[in-house]
Amino acid sequence: MGPLVVVLMVAVLVLAFGMVAALLVVVRRTSGGVPRSARPTPEQVQAVQDELEQAREEAREIRTKAESDAEEMLRRSEAAAESAAQMRREVEEESRILKSELKELRSDLERREARLAEREQRLDEEARRQTERDRKLAETEVELADRREELLQVEGERRAILERVAGLTADQAKSELVKEIENQAKREAALIIREIESQARKEGEKRATKIVTLAVQRVATEQTAESVVSVLHLPGDEMKGRIIGREGRNIRAFESTTGVNLIIDDTPEAVLLSCFDPVRRETARLTLEKLVLDGRIHPQRIEEAHDRSRQEVQDLCARAGEDALVELGITDMHPELTLLLGQLRYRTSYGQNVLKHLIESAHIAGIMAAELRLDQTLLKRCALLHDIGKALTHEVEGSHALIGAEIARRYGESEDVVHAIEAHHNEVEVRTVEAVLTQAADAISGGRPGARRESLEAYVKRLERLEEIAQSYEGVEKVFAMQAGREIRVMVKPEAIDDIQAQVIARDVAKQIEEELTYPGQIRITVVRESRATEFAR
Repeated sequence: MGPLVVVLMVAVLVLAFGMVAALLVVVRRTSGGVPRSARPTPEQVQAVQDELEQAREEAREIRTKAESDAEEMLRRSEAAAESAAQMRREVEEESRILKSELKELRSDLERREARLAEREQRLDEEARRQTERDRKLAETEVELADRREELLQVEGERRAILERVAGLTADQAKSELVKEIENQAKREAALIIREIESQARKEGEKRATKIVTLAVQRVATEQTAESVVSVLHLPGDEMKGRIIGREGRNIRAFESTTGVNLIIDDTPEAVLLSCFDPVRRETARLTLEKLVLDGRIHPQRIEEAHDRSRQEVQDLCARAGEDALVELGITDMHPELTLLLGQLRYRTSYGQNVLKHLIESAHIAGIMAAELRLDQTLLKRCALLHDIGKALTHEVEGSHALIGAEIARRYGESEDVVHAIEAHHNEVEVRTVEAVLTQAADAISGGRPGARRESLEAYVKRLERLEEIAQSYEGVEKVFAMQAGREIRVMVKPEAIDDIQAQVIARDVAKQIEEELTYPGQIRITVVRESRATEFAR
């Protein structure tokens, strides 16, 4: 029975039930409270008809509602039927998929069971073979044990024969063999060590040469001339008189204020300033230049110009030190060290400007540190400060290396930097790689071709020593070193030295010079004994 028939039957039953209910209502209303023998009046009939018509109308409404409900139920039943059909199709599809998967799983299980059976069979065969090998191995071990006992017996007999023939026991022979092998191993080890050391030395020399060559190739600076005098050109020779002043007042005030000797000679339109301290000499040169430009020269103006020039030179020194630090990429240095570095701008050593030498050495040290994978900043700092003590050698006695180390320690430099400074001339034993590379950078910068020449300072010291040697003899009045030290004029007192003693002094001076000094060529010693007779005509 289909869903549609069920719905129709339900609708018909509902309609019939509604009509019967309506008739029952009418009958109850017509029969209630009226005797059966009494006949209905027309009003009652009309009322019954109206009620019957109303019941019919209600029955029609119930039928209409039943029909709509039946249609709604029919639509729902069709939707339910369609949903059931869709579910049946899905169930059939899932059932088919499950059957297929089950079939695949069953076939996979069968394959695995077959592989397991095959593997169990192989394991059984392997176990049988292993059992056979164990049996054979046990038989072999028994056989080897028997052979070992036989060999031990033979070895004992053989050892006894060998000991009897060689006259040595087994322990003695073993110690002899060990000793021989040890000696041979030591000899081979010594040969290997010597070969490794030779190879390392060759490789080290080659690598060191490469590093030094690269460092030298990357650095090139100009050569400077060393001098202890400065020349100031004047607008005219009449300016010399104004510089000297009345009775030499201005020149004395200038020399006492600046500490520099002012040399005024026959050189046209020029004067010389001489001083061993280059910073003081530069300050005096600027002072005199300001005075000449101003034209007013007197002691008070000299002091004012000197104060301004000193501040100007100090600013120039600070700027030079800062420029050096910027060029090398070094930071956080104490201002006093920066000022001392700048003062080395006016200092030369063996014809080489000290500040440029320090910058050049720092560049070389940085290049070598990069090649050796060391701290470049630390090496540059060590090389830049290694000659910092030369800025104070005019004021403090002692080696510039030790002076520089003390200054660096005072202004907070690290111990590596301090040690590199104090050890760069081997006055302190070298203990770090930084100190060794600082020495190398210093030597490369100073030893490159054209960097230095014979030191004017050493030249002056040799002249002073020549004069001191001649002056040390009794009866010598004056000594003059002439012709760049190739001749010495010794003036003796005629009343204390005669001609024979003058000859002896010349020979003794020459002998002492030969023993104490090193000099190119030869030196002539001339002893002059002059007698003068003076009278006045009145």
